[in-house]
Amino acid sequence: MLAYTYIERGRFALTEKNVPTLKDPRDALVRVTLGSICTSDLHIKHGSVPSAIPGITVGHEMVGIVEKTGAAVHTIKPGDRVAVNVETFCGECFFCRHGYVNNCTDPDGGWALGCRIDGGQAEYVRVPHADQGLTRIPDNVTDEQALFVGDILATGFWAARISEITPNDTVLIIGAGPTGICTLLCAMLRQPRRIIVCEKSKERARFVRSHYPTVDVVCPEECKAFTARHSTHGGADVVIEVAGADDTFQLAWQCARPNAIVTIVALYDRPQLLPLPDMYGKNLTFKTGGVDGCDCAEILSLIAQGKIDTTPLITHRFPLREIEEAYRIFENRLNGVIKVAVSTQTT
Repeated sequence: MLAYTYIERGRFALTEKNVPTLKDPRDALVRVTLGSICTSDLHIKHGSVPSAIPGITVGHEMVGIVEKTGAAVHTIKPGDRVAVNVETFCGECFFCRHGYVNNCTDPDGGWALGCRIDGGQAEYVRVPHADQGLTRIPDNVTDEQALFVGDILATGFWAARISEITPNDTVLIIGAGPTGICTLLCAMLRQPRRIIVCEKSKERARFVRSHYPTVDVVCPEECKAFTARHSTHGGADVVIEVAGADDTFQLAWQCARPNAIVTIVALYDRPQLLPLPDMYGKNLTFKTGGVDGCDCAEILSLIAQGKIDTTPLITHRFPLREIEEAYRIFENRLNGVIKVAVSTQTT
């Protein structure tokens, strides 16, 4: 089969590999029908993910059809259309039992697919702990509608949940990339008083204004003053930082009111510093870390009900054999790209 492979730092390549086989009774083999490229894939390419192993097939955003299951898999069966969770998790360890599935202690737990074990920018993928890592797609939900459920949409849903958004809140979301827009959609479900999106790209700012006209959109230079002016207590009640740059990290805490929640969703290329003397007295609560992607069934239900729609994010479509071009466009943000859908079937 064709598989897009992490060769070495700075280089991916489309290679031929054997179709995966089941290694454990809890495994499932999934025939990938549609995949996507995530910014985290670019972090692997640039050497910012030390746990990534050269030689693995990259990719962790995918949907497909179950081909085969191990004897210990009970929740899905061959022929089921499924969304694949970015995280594999055992469901039994301390962290899984408390909902912290990103920290699963199993050797294949957490973000393994496309990082430590072969992922889904390929024609087939083996999914460990399939009962937890695969969610059946409702019949009225298309592959494109379900494509982002297991990663960026799960991230947005998690971020909105842990941010404790209330109807009285002003919520500031920094970054209107794919994960930022998914976070916006999930924050909107909680119906806060006001949502402000900060985005420096004019194209992405136009996208938000066009699709979500009730949301305020500002550039970084105006963000602090605008947020203070349009908040009840001089700053946002909740700030969700999704952009992942040095200046956006600083902007996040600067735009927060005292005693606000600042949720860090972004993955950074280098360490960030907390200037504690400067923020002394603001009494901020920071929430950070990788997504705990255990809400996929609920998210798919919301999609089936028409309450979430991420299909406008898909701006480009490519077959797997043209994935190099898909990466070039996505990495360089060409032609108004937001997300790319990669059809992984070659026939």
